[in-house]
Amino acid sequence: MEYINIVENDALIIVDMQNDFCPGGALAVPEGDQIVPIINKYIKKFVSKNAIIVATRDWHPKNHVSFKEYGGLWPVHCVQNSWGAEFNPMLELPKTAIIVSKAYEPNVEAYSGFQGTELDKILKERSVKRLFVCGLATDYCVKETVLDALKLGYEVYLLVDAIKGVNVRPKDSEEAINEMVNAKARLLKFEQLV
Repeated sequence: MEYINIVENDALIIVDMQNDFCPGGALAVPEGDQIVPIINKYIKKFVSKNAIIVATRDWHPKNHVSFKEYGGLWPVHCVQNSWGAEFNPMLELPKTAIIVSKAYEPNVEAYSGFQGTELDKILKERSVKRLFVCGLATDYCVKETVLDALKLGYEVYLLVDAIKGVNVRPKDSEEAINEMVNAKARLLKFEQLV
């Protein structure tokens, strides 16, 4: 088993841990809230190493292109300044966490935390080389964030014990993980961190 020592210029990327993606939300990922306790363990570990913590969020206008009534696939979700767009209340984000809003333009769909955001610039300014990615949903925003990070030259670890998928089709998450691994993402669990 590979063990990884977290250092100051590593970054934990928590993807879209928002109310609307958790049970009771408008676009709930099945059991999406069940990964919050393990994400909190990762947060504590990264804080203890003075590493960087980033939380991405969907931040949609009311007329976003991803919504069914505007030709998209999804019900209205994560509308700016709504309860659904807030982070899950059990998520223990530190005050130092960097919040990155995405998909805030009405006509632009953006699954990746890098698309249309300052995330790459923020990470490069802090000399970040390694990203540790968790959150929702495996088969959409997590996958696209990981693939973009790899294209941008980061070393990427997918925290497999801290992700959940939508699984519109039963094997979507499994296929997404395979796609990320084929693109050179590495799989990691909490017990592998030192």
